[in-house]
Amino acid sequence: MLELIQGHYAYFFLMLLFVIGLYAMMMKKNFMKKIMGMSMVQSATIMVWIVAAYKHGGTVPIMDKSIPVDNPDLYINPLPHTLMLTAIVVAVVTLGVSFALVVSIYRNFKSLDEPTILKRMK
Repeated sequence: MLELIQGHYAYFFLMLLFVIGLYAMMMKKNFMKKIMGMSMVQSATIMVWIVAAYKHGGTVPIMDKSIPVDNPDLYINPLPHTLMLTAIVVAVVTLGVSFALVVSIYRNFKSLDEPTILKRMK
């Protein structure tokens, strides 16, 4: 069991980060805390993909004469990193739109508490 934890500690940490973020999104009543939870979930998801794509001893996929071509295991697959770069951009945009909505909500209702806002909307 200890070897499993030592070998995959990054996954356990990211799983914990994901669960904390999901808890914040589901259980917290303040919109800022919900956004922080959303950001934690997005970050954990992106980092899981990056950690999974990491290869110890691997190198960038650029042709190098010192690395034999017949052994592609020495090269890192660039596709997960490229996709996660796109996901980071989407996460930043989502976070920006979320903050803009929270500012608009606060200007209209003078509160970020979800039950208070729902009560005022009725």
